[in-house]
Amino acid sequence: MMNAIWIAMIFGAIICGALTGNLDAVSKASVDSAKSAVELSLGLIGVMAFWLGMMQILQKGGLLKVIARVLRPIMSRIFPEVPPEHPAMSMMILNMTSNMLGLANAATPFGLKAMMELDKLNKNKGEATNAMALFLAINTSSVSLLPTTVIALRASMGSTAPASIFFTTLVATTLSTLSAILISTFLSKLKFFKPGAPSIDQSKGLEISAEVDTTSAEKIIDDTTDGKASGLLKLTITLLAVGLACSLGYALFLKAGTADESGQIIGMIGSLKSAINDWPLLILIAVILLFGVGKRVDVYDAVATGGKEGFQVAVKIIPFLVAILVAVGMLRASGAIDLFVNYVSPVMNYFGVPSEVLPMALIRTLSGSGGYAVAADIMKQYGVDSLIGQIVSTMQGSTETTFYVIAVYFGSIQIRKSRHTLAACLFADTVGIISSIWICKLVF
Repeated sequence: MMNAIWIAMIFGAIICGALTGNLDAVSKASVDSAKSAVELSLGLIGVMAFWLGMMQILQKGGLLKVIARVLRPIMSRIFPEVPPEHPAMSMMILNMTSNMLGLANAATPFGLKAMMELDKLNKNKGEATNAMALFLAINTSSVSLLPTTVIALRASMGSTAPASIFFTTLVATTLSTLSAILISTFLSKLKFFKPGAPSIDQSKGLEISAEVDTTSAEKIIDDTTDGKASGLLKLTITLLAVGLACSLGYALFLKAGTADESGQIIGMIGSLKSAINDWPLLILIAVILLFGVGKRVDVYDAVATGGKEGFQVAVKIIPFLVAILVAVGMLRASGAIDLFVNYVSPVMNYFGVPSEVLPMALIRTLSGSGGYAVAADIMKQYGVDSLIGQIVSTMQGSTETTFYVIAVYFGSIQIRKSRHTLAACLFADTVGIISSIWICKLVF
């Protein structure tokens, strides 16, 4: 399906560019988008290397296995194809948890590692499994408990209640996630999306590989969790934790005494709000390191080992990311998106969908930075705290850049046949968009 979608996007951009007289812009966009895709991929190398290293600490310390056991009943029902103790289960849980907390930088490495682990269970290489499709559908519609990026944007634009979208975003993402699970499960049973037959050799090889990897992981966990920490180690961890808490408290106190852009003192409440937006990643890093120290993990070696894997993954992504971003860039430059919005506006207005939010609904699934820019522009035009402003804010926090996610995650494991993945993701996006509109109209 991705093959047909990509071809349609390219030819649609060329045809629309010719009709609108924007062929020069389309041509330029093809070059600029390709360059931007490579720059984006290279920019991911550092983030990928670091966070896969952090994840390696958790894996060697045995936390992933513990988390998987706690959430095993729910996850086993959602992902019956994945063994409860398999590393893929833990990685998916960490990815979903990071997305819930708005930690996108941490969620992506966890998600990519989850895809690599799921691929070890894949009996037909190059083709997405039901678990992969469902995981991506959930990933693009993930329940959001703390849309920090959007809240920060609203605050910077002068909103009187920047966190007012907390409830609407939670409702919209909950509905979109439930729909993602239901539609992905339904589509996976259709003959049209039936997977190809795996070869016997591949199946055997994969079973052996998965068994060896699981045994190795369990051996690492057993080796690092035997025995109790010495008194000196406990003292060290306690001192580090106390030092961290004192440092954060002192930083809050210092921040409270500074002035904002208008010259007013921020105060302790303002300092706390700033910390909620800016510190989650730092706290997560510190907690992971404390956990590694407590489990006697060689944290430096773990980070370096995970970093090597992160570098390889980031490089693999480049061709897939280039293909998607070039098609999206050409489509935007041709004016096709604007034409589509103008054409469907009367129909959308009939169903209660404001035409002002349609550009946001379309761009968000195609471009993360584009969606962010469009949301800011709409809020500036109609007001941050207006109904339109609340809707686009909720949309920004409730939907994901679907084509980017599919390109990056499937590109990391060389998946070329996505089966029902795109259809499930787009359906969940649609539910998220409609839910954002309806819940905002109900609340605001």
